[in-house]
Amino acid sequence: MSSLRERLADGLYGLGWSTVKTLPEPVAARLGRTIADLAWRQRGKGVRRLASNYARVVPDASPERLAALTRAGMRSYLRYWMESFRLPVWTPERIRGGFEVKDVHHLTDGLAAGKGVVLALPHMANYDLAGAWVTTTLRTPFTTVAERLKPETLYDRFVAYREGLGMEVLPHSGGAAFGTLARRLRDGGLVCLVADRDLSASGVEVSFFGETARMPAGPALLAQHTGAPLLPVTLWYDDSRVMRGRVHPAIDVPRSGNRAEKTSVMTQALADAFATGIAEHPEDWHMLQRLWLADLDPGDAPRKGTP
Repeated sequence: MSSLRERLADGLYGLGWSTVKTLPEPVAARLGRTIADLAWRQRGKGVRRLASNYARVVPDASPERLAALTRAGMRSYLRYWMESFRLPVWTPERIRGGFEVKDVHHLTDGLAAGKGVVLALPHMANYDLAGAWVTTTLRTPFTTVAERLKPETLYDRFVAYREGLGMEVLPHSGGAAFGTLARRLRDGGLVCLVADRDLSASGVEVSFFGETARMPAGPALLAQHTGAPLLPVTLWYDDSRVMRGRVHPAIDVPRSGNRAEKTSVMTQALADAFATGIAEHPEDWHMLQRLWLADLDPGDAPRKGTP
């Protein structure tokens, strides 16, 4: 049964990339909203988890407000997918015009310094579009890490998709990926990591919206190991065709403490930056999986999520 589900998922993603990208953009947008509203009404597991997560972000929300927020969140999530299916056929002009970012000087100044830059993002809006904007507008290639998916053909689809947007994609395989990322940074390169949920079960505990969650140590460790600045990035949609974003100031490496202590302080600062962006635009945070430790059963491994 698991193998059948995997083949079905692979087929559906393949259908999305082959079919949705041929649709006119307004038609694809309407299709995304229709699918989102249907999923919201059906209240499946992912939608219920999204609502539960939003309840922590907006703890004073009424049931009606939480329901509306969850519907908006599903529409944002499906906008991400519709855009992603169409990104391979977007022109460079459409990509450049599809994203506006505040304080990008933190990124360009960091790259100019020659020490490399680590960008860390939560699962907000469309980080693939942000990546395509970097490679197209700043003409800066970068390296990222992708979770290994099953079946292997599905993982290969995502790798080919992101490589087609100008990214170097490494499998999420612990120390081997870390070593390659460190080398790219020492060469003055750019590394971009989605970093609001730990996939290794060995992440750093942080306070996130008042409760304990676990986030990956990799971004902070890379910054310490290489001297590259660590820059949080948050993204959001508005009602137009344009996605918005902000590059936050660099997270400093503490002057005192051992590596674990420094990593803990830096990862908490990263979580705080993510929380600022998520609180301002909660509907664009696509967290349909368990995140807070209180939601995990004892011994649970982190759930795998959006590729």
